[in-house]
Amino acid sequence: MNELDAAGIRDASVRASYERCKRLNAQHGKTYYLATLLLPPEKRPYVHALYGFARYADEIVDDLSSTLTDAEKADWLGRWGDEILADLRRGRSHDPVGRALVDTVLTWEIPLEHFEAFLHSMRMDLTVTEYADYDGLFEYVYGSAAVIGLQMVPILEPSSPEAYPHAMDLGVAFQLANFIRDVGEDLERGRVYLPLDELARHGVDRDVLERRIATPEVKAALAEQVARVRMLEERSRPGIGLLAPDSQPCIDAARVLYCGIVDEVERIDYEVFQQRATVPLRRRLAVAGPAWVRARRARRHRAA
Repeated sequence: MNELDAAGIRDASVRASYERCKRLNAQHGKTYYLATLLLPPEKRPYVHALYGFARYADEIVDDLSSTLTDAEKADWLGRWGDEILADLRRGRSHDPVGRALVDTVLTWEIPLEHFEAFLHSMRMDLTVTEYADYDGLFEYVYGSAAVIGLQMVPILEPSSPEAYPHAMDLGVAFQLANFIRDVGEDLERGRVYLPLDELARHGVDRDVLERRIATPEVKAALAEQVARVRMLEERSRPGIGLLAPDSQPCIDAARVLYCGIVDEVERIDYEVFQQRATVPLRRRLAVAGPAWVRARRARRHRAA
């Protein structure tokens, strides 16, 4: 059955919006999209809508080919974000992405403040280029990653409110793993997402990173960041068991694959300036295959 039919989404314009969000997910979030396929069909459109919203905002901020200045991007993001928030408050939207987002928020009663926090972090990206300490970085990461986990939880049908802080931890772990992998790419955008005081403990500052050489000091600094990812991943794991059984395989697979980025960073000996640490296809398939079996078993059990 078509995912939109399974979810009971009938309106043609809303369906078109969901399809657009799904294309954004498939094109830009390949691992995320793969994990989404492990969810029951009736839940997938809502996850696509959340991804589509986040990706569209991120594209405004990070499109390196854009001829817009940061001030022009900020104006565009501000106007679009204000319109989306207004649409969420009134419960309807004419925006190509916003229609699906509004439908998702209404269906699952997702709090508006999660989207306000996300847009705040996107605006930070246009003015903040580095973070003095982890507390400062967490202000950004809360909106860019933690709230993504919080938005997702209602769709995943938790058995306890305790699932929410665990979801925050997992979202942050995903984001920090990306920061470690993307140090060089972020420098190209003029940003450093590693706490400067923690780098300094290893004799590393922004100038050292700008040389794009994985010195022993840089490797030690990155290893400290990897340890935080693993700590957050471990702290998040009990929350997966608090989700609906047919949601658990998706999130567990995402946990293994996204946090597995830091395994690949270690495998390449922290040479993140020379190559991109990616989870190999064979690893993704090895995780996805058993997860698919568990997901099908859980859906059959729920249907029975």
